[in-house]
Amino acid sequence: MEVHTLVVGPLETNCYIITHNKECIIVDPGDEFDRIKEFVNNYKVVGCLLTHAHDDHTGALEEVLKTYNLTLNKIDNKSFKYTEISTPGHTSDSKCFYFENINSIFCGDFLFKNSFGRIDLGGNKKGMLNSFELISKYDDNIILYPGHGPKTTLGNEKKNFAIYKEYV
Repeated sequence: MEVHTLVVGPLETNCYIITHNKECIIVDPGDEFDRIKEFVNNYKVVGCLLTHAHDDHTGALEEVLKTYNLTLNKIDNKSFKYTEISTPGHTSDSKCFYFENINSIFCGDFLFKNSFGRIDLGGNKKGMLNSFELISKYDDNIILYPGHGPKTTLGNEKKNFAIYKEYV
């Protein structure tokens, strides 16, 4: 499996395309449907995952679901096995998707490299603190793919959790 990043829209949202054996899934189709469509042109699109429902992550969602006849957050392909982790805090509907076979979590705006998502856009402090606690149980070597900016590792972000908790 390979992870490709398309940075889309005015807020530079990371739209991820995970490819495997001529099939792919799209994570957070934030904007620029034509760019996404062009990138996945040589793949069969078998799923679309959404980390949360903010506009900068959903701008091309309707077109993706309609064009490829998909149901959101449902993949009918065993190659793309993942675990959905509920991580409210940034928003009440925030979730992460853990792909154990590629040691990766797609975390939307829950965590960023050396930072975390704002809670004043539909989230709450208690949810964010509980989500820090929950995600802390996962392995440090997991690669985090955030909704904006560069990837990081969970171990790097765990080192910052005590500081993050002060600012939540």
